Order: sequence, then C-alpha cells, then structure tokens
Amino acid sequence: MPELPDISVYLEALDARVRGARLEGIKLTHPFLLRTFDPPIAELNGLRVEELRRVGKRIAIRFENGYWLVVHLMIAGRLHWFPAGGKKSARQALATFTFDKGTLTLTEAGTKRRASLSVFRDESALKLHDPGGLEVLEASYEEFKSRLTASNHTLKRALTAPRSFSGIGNAYSDEILHRAGLSPVQLTQKMDDAAIRKLYDAIRVVLPEWTQRLRDDAKGEFPEGVTAFRKDMAVHGRFGKPCPVCGTSVQRIRYAENETNYCPRCQTGGKLLADRALSRLLKSDWPRTIEELEKL
Repeated sequence: MPELPDISVYLEALDARVRGARLEGIKLTHPFLLRTFDPPIAELNGLRVEELRRVGKRIAIRFENGYWLVVHLMIAGRLHWFPAGGKKSARQALATFTFDKGTLTLTEAGTKRRASLSVFRDESALKLHDPGGLEVLEASYEEFKSRLTASNHTLKRALTAPRSFSGIGNAYSDEILHRAGLSPVQLTQKMDDAAIRKLYDAIRVVLPEWTQRLRDDAKGEFPEGVTAFRKDMAVHGRFGKPCPVCGTSVQRIRYAENETNYCPRCQTGGKLLADRALSRLLKSDWPRTIEELEKL
C-alpha cells in the first residue's frame, strides 16, 4: 500500500500537472470502484482543480464549487499520467480522468478490487471520512506519546492503525522500528520514555528520508515505480538477507495477510519471534485483513 512518502511524491507530481487544469471527461470501467453516489461523479466534469491534499493514505483533490475527489489506492492501486497529445498506455485502467493538460489513469494489479474513489460535496463531508490519525511530522513529542500510549497494543499495530497515526503502513513501520531498535511486538503501555523518544525520532527521520529518496528517483517525472519493496530498505521485504547494521539474517512474522520484518539482533535481543505465545498475541492484536485494518 502506498504510504506517506509515496503519497507525498504522488501529490507533488499531480500538483505540478493538474492544479488549475479543467476536467473534461471521466470513464470508470469497474462498477465497485466508486463508493459514493451523492454528488454524482459526473458533476466534476468541466471543473478546475484548486487544491490537492493527503488524507492519511488517501489522495484528495478539490475542484471548483468545493467538491472533493478522494482516491484510496489500497495495496495495488497505482496512478499514471499521460501529457496531452502523448501516447497512452494500453494497460486496462479502472478509471480515466481526462484533463485539458493530460490524462490521469488509475490501475490495480491482481484480481482483488480494493482501490476506491469517493466524491464529497464539501470539506465537512471530507472530514467525516478522515481516519483522524496523528500527523507525526507535525506533532510534538508529548502529542505523539499521548496517542501512542492511549491504548495497549503492539508497536506494529499501533503504528499502522489509520486512526492512531497518519500515513504509516506495513513497509515503513518495519523501517521505523528497525531504525529505532524496537521490537514490533513491544507493547505500547510498557515502553519507557527513552524508547518512546527513539520511536518518535525514528519516524521523523525515516519518513522524510524516504520521501526525498522517492522524489530523487522520480527525477521530476511522474512516479511510476511505486512499490512497497525497495532494495535500499533495511528490513522490509528482506527476509533472509543480512541486516545492513549488524549482518544478522532478517526474520519475518506472518499472520493472515500481514507480514512484518525485523532484525533479531538489533530489535529483539537475539530472540526469534515465532512461538505460540506470539501467535496468540497476533491473533488478539493484529487485524487479519487490510479491510479490517482500515476499519479500526
């Protein structure tokens, strides 16, 4: 699932291309992509884009008259841009938005259709669908600590819950926890101030660092290589490969649709997280599906 760094770079690319552009046509090819019916999406036709915003892991586009189009890419949704007059991809798009400056398409890999579009009449309606996660890059340490310890969950669950923290998902939570040297199954209400400070500082380094890396990779073009697995990541998606800090083989925990990667030497004191007690903990604390996570 594209997370804060990916969404931020998408937004920068879109802002440079569609702000001020007039929407001339909309084509939807999947009946369940659009999750709202009032106002009709056709009412966006002919309107210009006035603002773009990140809402958690969603991309929100404000048009004239205050309408908002919200794109939720979920796991496999991706955006593509084709300048006006340029060649378009033959790839089947779930949605096509034709602007006077070019064409934006939404595609989704695989057969599960999880990506979604929503249209809201005004900002108050948009706010009702904001998960409300804390923007950690804007929050003070005390605000972060209060949100983290408000309930007792594993760090992995706490970081990825949309109503707790905004924009952090499976991939970057692994990277953040590795940078902080913390176990993914550490319980939030059993952390001391030093550990919470490490986590807070790690988030505020990892997310901007990866945003800049993705920005540099795009080189001013529209980002096409959006993926949850990158070769320069420390642990995420690197099961069995050496930790870049200590050389220990990266380990993983799998539960239902969730996976977390960690270094046992850097994060868990050498312990492998694979016993029955852990399985019981995961069953009680981790959602089984992405949809369950989104509803938390």
